[in-house]
Amino acid sequence: MEHFSQLYQYNSENFQIDSNSPDFFAENFTNIIRSNPKDIYWLNFHSIACKDSIESLFESLKIDKLTIENIYKTEKRPKIEEYPDYLFFTVRSALSKGLNSFFLNKDQISFILGENFLISFQSKKANHFEDVRDRIEKKRGKIRLKDPDFLLFRLLESITDNYFEVLDDIVNSIEKIEHRLISKPDNEILKEIEIQKRKLIELRKIVFPLKEIASHLERIINPLIEKSNHYYFSEIKDNCITVLEEIDDNKQILDGFSNLYFAVQGQRMNQVMKLLTVVSSIFIPLTFIVGVYGMNFKHMPELTMKYGYYICWGIMFLITSILLYTFYKRGWFR
Repeated sequence: MEHFSQLYQYNSENFQIDSNSPDFFAENFTNIIRSNPKDIYWLNFHSIACKDSIESLFESLKIDKLTIENIYKTEKRPKIEEYPDYLFFTVRSALSKGLNSFFLNKDQISFILGENFLISFQSKKANHFEDVRDRIEKKRGKIRLKDPDFLLFRLLESITDNYFEVLDDIVNSIEKIEHRLISKPDNEILKEIEIQKRKLIELRKIVFPLKEIASHLERIINPLIEKSNHYYFSEIKDNCITVLEEIDDNKQILDGFSNLYFAVQGQRMNQVMKLLTVVSSIFIPLTFIVGVYGMNFKHMPELTMKYGYYICWGIMFLITSILLYTFYKRGWFR
C-alpha cells in the first residue's frame, strides 16, 4: 500500500518519523499529540485524495468544517483564517522538476497551525520540503529548538526557494532565446517568447498571494505566532518581493525580445526589398532597350549596322556598370 502521510515528531534531543496511511493518522493523531504535548508534530499529507480520512481527522481535532472545504477549493484566493485554537491558510507552490515547455508544475498546499502541531496538505505528491526534513533529521539550525510557528516559516521558505528555482529555469530559457535571436532567428522564437511570458505571469499570480500572507504573519497578534518570529515572516515577504521584481524585469526583457524580433524581421524584409530594387533598377533600362529592338518594324536604321549587335551589348553593359557603381557608392551592397 502506498503511504500518503508522514509524521515528524521531534524535540531538542530526539526525533522520529512515522509514514503511514491517512486512515491511521485520522484515528490516532489526536492521541499522539496528547501523549507528549511538549514535542512538536508535523503531519504532512502527500495527497488530498483521501477526503474521508481528512474529515475524520478534523472531527477529532475539532477543526471547522469550512476549513476542509477550503482545502479542496483550488480557485479560492489565499488568505489567513484565524480560529480560537488554530490558524489556517492555503498557498500555491511551483517546482522546477517536471517543468515542461508550456506550463508550470504547480501545487496547492494548505497549512493548519496548532499549539504543538503543524499539518500540511499537498494537492498532489511532490517533494517540496526536502530541506526542512534534512534540517530536522540532522538538527541543522534551530528548528528543533523552536515551536511549530518556526517550522511553518521553514516550510514557507522552502516554497519561496522553489519559486527562485522555477524563475532560474525560466531565465535560462530566456538566455537561450536571446542567443537564438542574435545568431539565427526563426519563426518558432516568437512562440517561445510568448510561452515564457505566460509562465512569468502564472508565477506572479502564485507568488503575490504568499507575499500578502507573509505580510499578515509579520504583523499578526496571535499566541500561535511568537512575536520574536515576526522577523522571519518578514524575510519571506522580502523574498517574494524579490521574486516579483525579477519576474517584472524578465517580462520586460521578453517584451524587448519581441520588439527585437519584429525589428530583425523588418530589417530582413528591407534587405530583400533592397535586393529586388537593385535587380529591377538594372533590368528596367535593359528591358526597354531589348523591347525597342524587338519591335517588328521594317525600316529600323540600327538593324542594318554591321556592329549594331555589339554596340547594343556595350550600351547595356555600360548602363549596368553605371548603376552597380551608383548603388555601391550609396552603400546598398554593405
